[in-house]
Amino acid sequence: MAKILVIDDEKSIRNTLREILEYEKFEVNDANDGMTALELIGKNNYDVILCDIKMPQMDGIEVLEKTIGLTDTPVVMISGHGTIETAVEAIKKGAYDYIAKPLDLNRLLITIRNAMDKSTLISETKVLRKKVSGTFEMIGESDEMKQIKEMINRVAPTDARVLITGKSGTGKELVARWLHAKSNRAHGPFIEVNCAAIPSELIESKLFGHEKGSFTSAIKQRKGDFELAHGGTLFLDEIGDMSLSAQAKVLRALQENTIMRVGGEKSIPVDVRIIAATNKNVNEEIKKQQFREDLYHRISVILIHIPPLHERKEDIPLIADHFLKEICENQGKPQMELTGDAHEELKKLKWTGNVRELRNVIERLVILCDMTITAKDVITYAQPLQQNEGN
Repeated sequence: MAKILVIDDEKSIRNTLREILEYEKFEVNDANDGMTALELIGKNNYDVILCDIKMPQMDGIEVLEKTIGLTDTPVVMISGHGTIETAVEAIKKGAYDYIAKPLDLNRLLITIRNAMDKSTLISETKVLRKKVSGTFEMIGESDEMKQIKEMINRVAPTDARVLITGKSGTGKELVARWLHAKSNRAHGPFIEVNCAAIPSELIESKLFGHEKGSFTSAIKQRKGDFELAHGGTLFLDEIGDMSLSAQAKVLRALQENTIMRVGGEKSIPVDVRIIAATNKNVNEEIKKQQFREDLYHRISVILIHIPPLHERKEDIPLIADHFLKEICENQGKPQMELTGDAHEELKKLKWTGNVRELRNVIERLVILCDMTITAKDVITYAQPLQQNEGN
C-alpha cells in the first residue's frame, strides 16, 4: 500500500485529504507543521508528500528545501494563496508539481499517481546503478592491483589515450570503464567496440558510419561509433584484431579529430577519448606487419598491463567472495560462504581463463553446493573437465 504524508496547518484540509486518499486505498500520515513533518520524513519512507505553502513558523518552501536534503520522495506543493511566481519558485526548488486550492480531486489523484511513477523510477534507477557499480568494481589488494588503481586515479582525469594489455578474461574492459567513470567525461557516452567480433568489411561502417546508398545494404544513413561517443569515451577492445585498412582510418581520425562516413564527402569533427585494449603482443604484431607502428604510438600514451590471475593469487579469495555475494543476490539465494580451505583450493588452480573463469566457477558452486562451500566442493566442481580428462 502506497504511503502519503499530508502537511497542512488546517485540520479540516488534513481530514478531507485523509478521507479522500484512504478511500483510494492509500496509507496516510499527516502533520500540522513543518517540524513535525520533518520528523516523520526522517522516520518513514513515503511515496508522495503533499505540502501546504502557507504555514506558521516554517513555511512550505522551507519544508521543501529541507525535505529534498533528506529524501528523493516527490513533493507536491498545495496552496490557496499562491501565485504563478510562487509555483515557479516551488518547481525551481525541486517540487514535483504545484496544485492550487480549492483542490481539484481528479487532478490531485492524477498528480499523485504520476509522482508515484517517478518515485518508482528513482528507486529502480538506484538499484540499477548499484548493480552496475558492483559489476564494474575493481577487487584486489595485491601490489599489482594497487599499482593499477593508482595509475587509473592519475590518468583518468586527463584525456590521455590509454592502451590496456593483458590476457583474455583479466578485466581489460573493467579498467576501461573505471578510466571513463573517474574522468571528466563520465557524464558522456561510453561506447565499446569489439574489433575482433566485427567482420573486416563492416568495421569501417561500424566506426565511422555510412551514407545512404554507399553500399548495397546501406538503406539509410547511419552514425558511426566515433560520432556516438562524441564528448565521451570510445573503447576499442581487441584492437589488435583490427584490419590494416581500418587502422589507417583510425589513425587519421586521431590525427585530425575528424571522421568521414563511408560514402561521404564531408569531414565531421569528433571529440572522443580513445581507450584501446588487446590480448596480443603488439610489438610482435608490428614486426609481423599486422599492426601499424604509428597507430601504436598514437594510442599508447599510457600503457596499463593487467597481470593474469595466477600471478596475483592473494586477490583470489577477495574476488571469489565478491562474486559469491553478487551471484547469490542476483539469484535471490541466501548468502553462502566459502571456507578458508576452499579459498586455498581456489588459489591452487591455474585459472587459464583468469577472472572470467573464476566467476563462472563461483556461479557453478552456488548452484551445486550447500550454504557453506568447502575445499572438497572446489575440488569436485571447480574444474570438472580436467578431472574427466584425468580419468
